[in-house]
Amino acid sequence: MNILPPASLFLGIIPALILLFISLKGFEGHYKEKTMFIVFIAGIIAGFVSAIIELLTANVRIFYLFLFPILEQLFKTMILNIGRFQGKRETTIYGLVLGLGFGAIFTPVSILLSNIQTTDYMLFALVLFGAIGIILFQAATGTIIGYGVYYGKLSGYLLLAILLHLPVTIVIFVTNLFQVGYLQIGLVGYGLILYWYATKKLMPRILLQSQRRKRSKKEIELKTN
Repeated sequence: MNILPPASLFLGIIPALILLFISLKGFEGHYKEKTMFIVFIAGIIAGFVSAIIELLTANVRIFYLFLFPILEQLFKTMILNIGRFQGKRETTIYGLVLGLGFGAIFTPVSILLSNIQTTDYMLFALVLFGAIGIILFQAATGTIIGYGVYYGKLSGYLLLAILLHLPVTIVIFVTNLFQVGYLQIGLVGYGLILYWYATKKLMPRILLQSQRRKRSKKEIELKTN
């Protein structure tokens, strides 16, 4: 019998919202709250659709290992690459928000895919811990894709997101196949590294570019006056 508490979805959404609150400090005024909320919900829906496809095809191992990374990152790309987001610096932030919503749904999915039995409390805890790593990872790749949409180099950043996804599917595949839950700890470390890169390296670039534009405008005004 699988351990799948009804509250497992909230075990994904609550950490995602906490991370969202922490990550957006210093970016006030660079995003619209209404759009942010819509994008977060869109991420949950896209994650749910992706999760259904993955659950239905979980036995097809090659598909799981290589095509799921493409599937998940393409879902995020389709949302972030709409006309109103193209070339906008705030798309980088919306990519983070989308990824957090997308990742939140994978807490119950990770529990399902791991085929945890009622007595496997340690494995359950490890998979739940690993799910936090997936949330961090999805947020990071969402930010990477969002920055690619903004910067006008989507194909390169999308490919990067897909390649960064492969270690995650390999760890999940090995965990499910051999029931070695301790490997889930690696997902958290991996997710933290990518999340740090996305929030400390990519996102601050939009602030720097915004400051440069303001300086350029002031210089032009001074010259015209």
